[in-house]
Amino acid sequence: MCGMKVAECVNRDPNCSYSKALTAIAIKGVQEGKSLVEISKLMDASPKAHRPKLLEDPVAIPVAGSPTRGPNDARITIVEFSDFECPYCSIAVGEVNTIMSAYPKDIKLIYKQFPLSMHPHAPMAAAASLAANQQGKFWQMHDALFKNFRKLSRENILALAKEIGLDMTKFIADLDSPKYQAVVQKDVADGETAGVYGTPSFFINGKHYNGPLTLESVKPILDAELHGGKLPQAASAH
Repeated sequence: MCGMKVAECVNRDPNCSYSKALTAIAIKGVQEGKSLVEISKLMDASPKAHRPKLLEDPVAIPVAGSPTRGPNDARITIVEFSDFECPYCSIAVGEVNTIMSAYPKDIKLIYKQFPLSMHPHAPMAAAASLAANQQGKFWQMHDALFKNFRKLSRENILALAKEIGLDMTKFIADLDSPKYQAVVQKDVADGETAGVYGTPSFFINGKHYNGPLTLESVKPILDAELHGGKLPQAASAH
């Protein structure tokens, strides 16, 4: 890895897909009743146990129908897998806005749902954002949900929908529709196929980014993408 222990990495850089993957292996091992030795062997055997690349190899991510902002002809596409009840995802909103403001003509952001099992209200919040999207107000609901990520009860979500001016009869019907639950499930499956283990996870032109999400950290990568350059393959995420 990068010199940090897994627990330290999770706390200092929650965006790192490597520490998130290894944590997921450990949690699954505990749930399955495996011993510490067995869990350690599983973690050591994972490709994620080795020194990470800052950008992984590109993968294809289905994005048809996903909420988007930014110019359609942008040369950089960032796909975000996120969870509305995740505190790190809430923090990332401001960082993403800063990055997009710095590259207003060059970045298109595509949002994919990835509610984590540890967050009981996240699936409903995800469906709520898609129901709002049906009325052209995904990003308003996106911002409202993240501002209130600690209190995403159904009652509060309905109040947020009313505040942003949604047709409540249609919104409630869409919120409860299995159609949007299926969309959320497909996004999660797409994320798992792409190697997402936790949130938030970002892909820059299809390449999983393993560094901290700040303009300072991402700028060299974005500039390289714009100029067709490549970062060294062994670049560290930390």
